[in-house]
Amino acid sequence: MTDHSDSDDEELELFRDEMASVRALSQNKVVPWRKSRSARPFKREEDEQNVLHDMLSDPLEPANIENGEELLFSRTGLRPTTLRKLRRGQFSIEAELDLHRMTADEARQSLAVFIRECTHGNKRCVRIIHGKGHGSFNKLPVLKHKLNHWLRQKDEVLAFCSARPNDGGTGAVYVLLKRPR
Repeated sequence: MTDHSDSDDEELELFRDEMASVRALSQNKVVPWRKSRSARPFKREEDEQNVLHDMLSDPLEPANIENGEELLFSRTGLRPTTLRKLRRGQFSIEAELDLHRMTADEARQSLAVFIRECTHGNKRCVRIIHGKGHGSFNKLPVLKHKLNHWLRQKDEVLAFCSARPNDGGTGAVYVLLKRPR
């Protein structure tokens, strides 16, 4: 029979000699290695996406809306009673945007910012004053026609209609916005 204790003792002594310079760790957690992310301008990309989303095209056909003509639009699926309440001015106006004296480009940008802020601010019904066109070159409501087109392009807009006479009449619209999810 062979005695294993001598070889075990030799191996143990050899192991201790090799481990003599080893020190215990001060902590026992290992940080996993991660591949570093490339530096990407996430905020700039987000801003560019917002700009693309907010870009509203102008109508192709010339303005055919007359001065006193009422605007009316609703998305498919909106209850008729909701549209009726909007037309009667029975929703509380939670915010207002006045586009008077703005160029079409200024109005487009202001509208995009306004709709985004109202949506994030959980506003449900807003009024946008576009004017009746009395100050325009040919006395026709330029912004009214463009606003009619722009609002239809905004997914956040459920419906809009001309305001009641005491809220601006055909120179303003009530806009019903989707609730944020």
